[in-house]
Amino acid sequence: MTLTTHRQIDVGGIRLHVAEAGPEDGSLVVFLHGFPEFWWSWRHQIDAFAMAGFRVAAPDLRGYNESDKPEGVRAYEVEALAGDVAGLIRALGRTEATIVGHDWGAVVAWSFAMFHGAMTTRLAILNVPHPVAMLRGLRTLRQLRKSWYVFAFQLPRLPEWAIARNDFAFIRQTFAADGVPAADIERYVLALRQPGAVSAAVNYYRAGIRRGFAGRQAAISPIAAPVLVIWGDRDRYLGSELATPPADLVPNAGVVHIPEASHWVQTAAPAQVNQLLLDFVRC
Repeated sequence: MTLTTHRQIDVGGIRLHVAEAGPEDGSLVVFLHGFPEFWWSWRHQIDAFAMAGFRVAAPDLRGYNESDKPEGVRAYEVEALAGDVAGLIRALGRTEATIVGHDWGAVVAWSFAMFHGAMTTRLAILNVPHPVAMLRGLRTLRQLRKSWYVFAFQLPRLPEWAIARNDFAFIRQTFAADGVPAADIERYVLALRQPGAVSAAVNYYRAGIRRGFAGRQAAISPIAAPVLVIWGDRDRYLGSELATPPADLVPNAGVVHIPEASHWVQTAAPAQVNQLLLDFVRC
C-alpha cells in the first residue's frame, strides 16, 4: 500500500477534499468518482498508479463527502463541475493531466475534455456514454427503463427522503445487487451521511435534466486527446451498446469491454482495469 495524504484544496471558490499519492514530480492523473461514491472508490487505482510513478489526485467531487456543498441545482451544472477539475489541476501547479472518470465522474470528464482540451493529456472513461450517445440512448425504451431513477430524481425532496430512509436501504440494495461487500457499502453510506450530501448528489441529476428542458444544453465539441472507454457489460443502468463514442466527435478512441464486470467496474475488476489504464497512459 502506498501513502495517501489528504487535504482541502481551494479550486476557485470551492474547496475540495483531495486524496493524493505518488511522487510529486510524476505525471498527474486525476480520478473522478461517481454516484453515490467518493474518492475511496479509486483506492485500487490510486495504489497502482502511485507505485507506477504517477502523481495521483482523487477528489471528492463538489457536494460529496468532505468537499464543499454549495446550495442550488445550478451549482451542479457540468461547466461548474469541469471548472472544479481545471481549478484543481492549477492548484496542484500543473497545466495538464490525464483524466479518469466513472459514472458522474465520467460525465464530468467528458465535459472537461471538451471545455478544457488543452489541459487534457488523455481521457479514460468508465461505464458512461459520450453525451451524444446518451441522448440517443434515451430515445429508446430499453435505456429509458434502465434510467428510470434519473427522472424520479427530478421530484422535489422526495428523492432525498427515499435515498436516506431505513438507514439508506436504497443505496445498500443498489450496491448489494451488484455484489459489493457490506463493509464497502458502509463506507459509501457514511460519506452520504455528511450534511447536505444527499441533496447535492441528487442535484447532479436535476441540473442535467432541467437545463435540457430549458434548452440550455452544454456545448458539444470534438475531443482531440486519446480516449479509452472501459465498459463493464453487466451494467444494470446503462446498455453496453452505448459504449462506443461518436467517431466524428471522438476520433482517437478505443473501447474495451469487460463482460463479467458490473457498473462499478474499477472495484469489480480492479486488476484488469488497472492494467488497461496503465497501458493507456504509458503509450
